Amino acid sequence: MAQYEPFESNVEVNGQAILSFVKALPAYQNELNEILKNHNLIDLKPQEWYSQKLWLDAFRQIGEEFGANTLFAIGKVIPESAIFPLQITDLESALRSLDIAYNMNHRGGDIGYYKVTEFILHAKLAIIECKNPYASYFDKGIITTIARKFKPANIIIINVELDESKPTRLNGAESCTFRISW
Repeated sequence: MAQYEPFESNVEVNGQAILSFVKALPAYQNELNEILKNHNLIDLKPQEWYSQKLWLDAFRQIGEEFGANTLFAIGKVIPESAIFPLQITDLESALRSLDIAYNMNHRGGDIGYYKVTEFILHAKLAIIECKNPYASYFDKGIITTIARKFKPANIIIINVELDESKPTRLNGAESCTFRISW
């Protein structure tokens, strides 16, 4: 499966997740709301659940109309307003919490995951696999903000890069792998 194709047809997304996405670009709120309306996502309510297929169709249109840089920027904004549990105080626990947050906002079948496959503090390297139907650039934005927010105190620069030596959703795979280095 490539980007924008749900793993199962019965998966649903929490309305709050969709609304957060729209609020991430206040300058384009009218355009984004129009796209949602075109995909039968009308009068969204935070506690309600909506078809992931409809949401991904709208997400695809947003990506096509606004481009990869906008998807990256939206991804970067999403975690800025998120509240993290008090026990999340370091980079490793923050990266591992992505899957918990993802599961809180999706239900109804195979939704995919975010999985930290390596975290090597002394090598200053983390690897995270994102198996989900969302845009690769969107995931990169989310991971970038989390990495910056929870980077070790003595680190100035932290990098998030798509590992193009592995399959990516950009090329039709079900997942993308990102390397975080600091």
